[in-house]
Amino acid sequence: MKSASGGRSLMSVLQEAPGEQSQSSHRESEGVEVNKLQTAATVLIVPGLREHVAEHWQTLLETRLCKVRSVPPLDTDKLDCSKRVEAIQHELEQIDGPVILVAHSAGVLMVAHWAARHSRPIKGALLAAPPDLDAQWPQGYPSVETLRTQGWDPLPKGRLPFRSLVAASTNDHLASLNAATRMAEGWGSELLNLGEVGHLNPAAGYGHWPQAEALILELDR
Repeated sequence: MKSASGGRSLMSVLQEAPGEQSQSSHRESEGVEVNKLQTAATVLIVPGLREHVAEHWQTLLETRLCKVRSVPPLDTDKLDCSKRVEAIQHELEQIDGPVILVAHSAGVLMVAHWAARHSRPIKGALLAAPPDLDAQWPQGYPSVETLRTQGWDPLPKGRLPFRSLVAASTNDHLASLNAATRMAEGWGSELLNLGEVGHLNPAAGYGHWPQAEALILELDR
């Protein structure tokens, strides 16, 4: 595992993250004021194809950050990669100052395509659970063949022009750890093996993911 800035390992960064219990004690749904996370950069959340799921960690994360925006859902042509990329660009045009991208699943692929077409400076990116376009996705997801017709493939594999952390799982049904490792190596990303966390989505129990905040702070250093 590569070192975080200042010589710290990414695992040590995660060990500094607050536990689930301390997070849940601040839930807005219980009428308690949330202690929001202060960052120098604005965080732009880039959801995957399922977009804004209420119980998803990205949706919950948005309520816990002071400086945050989220790429809104598309009304039409939801699988069109170019329209997804332009939605990212539109949100970035609304932001002054440094930006940290927080992408999940197909949102990671959107970021790779965005970086290949645009050149806005980015402070860093958290790229969680990138799916593998060379794998067969389970029933309930768009077919890889359909995504290819919508411009997702070939996936840009060159080095990203900003610091990036790829958070990957050992039992993700959309990508093996080896596939995530290859993507991270191509992008020049630091790889973080989270272990058995599935696709890091509500079906896998995420939900609140406190480690995301620790990784955002690491990128904001």
